[in-house]
Amino acid sequence: MQIREGATPIVHDGSRTGVLVCHGFTGSPAAVRPLVEHLVDEGFSVRAPRLPGHGTTWQDLDGTTWTDWYAELEGAYAELTERCDTVVACGLSMGATLSTLLVQRNPEIAGLVVINPVMRTKNLKFRLIPVARRLRSTVSGIGGDIKKDGVSHDAYERMPLRPLHTQAQLWHRVTRDLPQITQPVLVLRSRVDHIVPPASAQLFLSRISSTDVTDVVLENSYHVATLDNDAPRIHEAVTDFTRRVAGNA
Repeated sequence: MQIREGATPIVHDGSRTGVLVCHGFTGSPAAVRPLVEHLVDEGFSVRAPRLPGHGTTWQDLDGTTWTDWYAELEGAYAELTERCDTVVACGLSMGATLSTLLVQRNPEIAGLVVINPVMRTKNLKFRLIPVARRLRSTVSGIGGDIKKDGVSHDAYERMPLRPLHTQAQLWHRVTRDLPQITQPVLVLRSRVDHIVPPASAQLFLSRISSTDVTDVVLENSYHVATLDNDAPRIHEAVTDFTRRVAGNA
């Protein structure tokens, strides 16, 4: 199995404060690498796992489900807890959905960061999954929604429909239990996102029970904001949030 360039998991042991960073569907750790490298420079312990079926070929992804992806994230979290007193969960797109589930199941996590979280979508490709998956196995990919010139996102060119269908099951499970989220939350969402509609972040914000919520609108980035123009702002916001919830601001 050939892992794509930049797609290897990222492991760094730093301070007793850890950040778990999760990439999105059909992507890889390459999509969050600049954020991870910044957090490493700030001294945090960091894990950015490569979810099963990602960072290789879409054919590998076709044999996986959301439970496989979540198990990988849970394993990385267990590693962090062995050396860290405080852990913050952070995710991009579907990675934000998985990170939310992680917090729902592990309420001791100190804080949650979601970047363009996907909890629902109006994208026709997603809405037709129940019918389309009986007729074909893949649809064209949706990666590369980046405003910054000259920057690309090495997501798959095809999306297999079976794991895509299980992602919709994940959305339902996570949104149902959003009121369980009581931890401090940082939401980073692009004003213009061609993949996830504004209703997704609005649903998240309206249903969580957290009283400590910071909502940041990114004015100069599209969906893959971690690789876009607002990346420096994301780095600063995640760093400040992590330090604050860990009590070492």
